[in-house]
Amino acid sequence: MTNETSHEPLPSKTVTNGPLLTEALRGGQMWSRVLRRGQRLTLTDVHGGASVAALFYNSELLTERYNMPDTLKAQHIARLTLGNSLFSDMGHVLCSIVEDSCGWHDTITGMMNAASSQQKFGQGGYQQLRNDFYRNSRDNFLTELGKYELGKRDIVANVNFFTKVAVDAEGNLKFVADNSKAGNRITLRADMNTLFVLSNTPHPLDPKTEYAPPTVELQLAAGEPAAPVDVCRNQCEQSGRAFALNDQYFL
Repeated sequence: MTNETSHEPLPSKTVTNGPLLTEALRGGQMWSRVLRRGQRLTLTDVHGGASVAALFYNSELLTERYNMPDTLKAQHIARLTLGNSLFSDMGHVLCSIVEDSCGWHDTITGMMNAASSQQKFGQGGYQQLRNDFYRNSRDNFLTELGKYELGKRDIVANVNFFTKVAVDAEGNLKFVADNSKAGNRITLRADMNTLFVLSNTPHPLDPKTEYAPPTVELQLAAGEPAAPVDVCRNQCEQSGRAFALNDQYFL
């Protein structure tokens, strides 16, 4: 696969009646898709208590990807919510949050791997459970990334949507079990032509020992790029500069 592709904006699809796509992201399931600039992806926590791990890449230059430190320090935040943008390691905005009824999405506690999953949930291999085997975020990410000729070295610090982790004065981390209620939703706007990679798998700090990640609904819709006056573009000075860099990229 070559990364030497044009970054001309991809043609938009016109939608007159509803979303382009609606589907369920079942417990343990992985998902990936390239969203065109301006398109929206809404994640809805159907039953409450969801946690969806996510990674993001510039689909035209896959070596450019979500950068957690730049995202947090540029916006003076430690969590994500409405108005926040997800910055790449090259100063662009890969996507931004244009709707959020949950209010807190974890950026700092990473993902579960096969060893930590087995330690928490016990043996849950395919040989015993067939299609209900216990999947984990890291292995799911590797499976999806392989479709784009990416691998272990391309996994970076991820976002955990719908999850809140509180930090006390001593720096101890505490999982907040009731952060997301049934019906909570978050809408992400693609601000580049962005590869979204999702894994509906347990959060590493969730104390539950039963493997039962709840279903999340995904809804893809058409949309336009950020306007000059926009809740995410105008969030802070650094956000404005990053969106201006996006605008130059698509000239």
